[in-house]
Amino acid sequence: MATRSSELQDVLDAAREAYRVHARDPRSVASLARIFGALDSPAEPGRTGGTRLPVCDLLPAAADPARFADPSLRRLVETFLRLEPALTWRRRGGEAPNASPDFVDGHANAVIAGPGGLENRHDVWLGVSLVAPGVRYPDHHHAPEETYLVLSRGAFRQGDGPWFEPGIGGSFHNTPDILHAMRADDEPLFAWWALWSG
Repeated sequence: MATRSSELQDVLDAAREAYRVHARDPRSVASLARIFGALDSPAEPGRTGGTRLPVCDLLPAAADPARFADPSLRRLVETFLRLEPALTWRRRGGEAPNASPDFVDGHANAVIAGPGGLENRHDVWLGVSLVAPGVRYPDHHHAPEETYLVLSRGAFRQGDGPWFEPGIGGSFHNTPDILHAMRADDEPLFAWWALWSG
């Protein structure tokens, strides 16, 4: 039977609570119930050892627990920071339509649970994105539905709709295969995402 470190379990518990408090869309609520229900059963350990990209130098500012008055968000960030040294940060691969010119070095993603994550599994993806100030993440889409939990200022777009700012603690749902993007303004954008692919 697979086991899980206490640090990873703390992050998953904190993520469940933060999403419970902040995700209001019924589609998100249903998706998150499936995601965290699946995460009740540990999977095999995945990649460990931790690697950082240069943009991760922005993480102390983006994920400073003192920035969060909401206790669920503060707990999420505190548990994440304890786990973060074990994470593998990666750049997005493939084409990057509509991305800003500095996109390649101006972003990083880390999978906590999911393919290539600390817990290697294929039914859910739980992870984070960090985007440097002024950087636009490219238009992209994927088959799994997705729920974001935003921990900074920053703007998001779905399909051909207008850019919107969820704000700190904002949450929204991406339907399967919807084109979506994000961009940071004058501070780093830090967001969590949870995808159901089971």
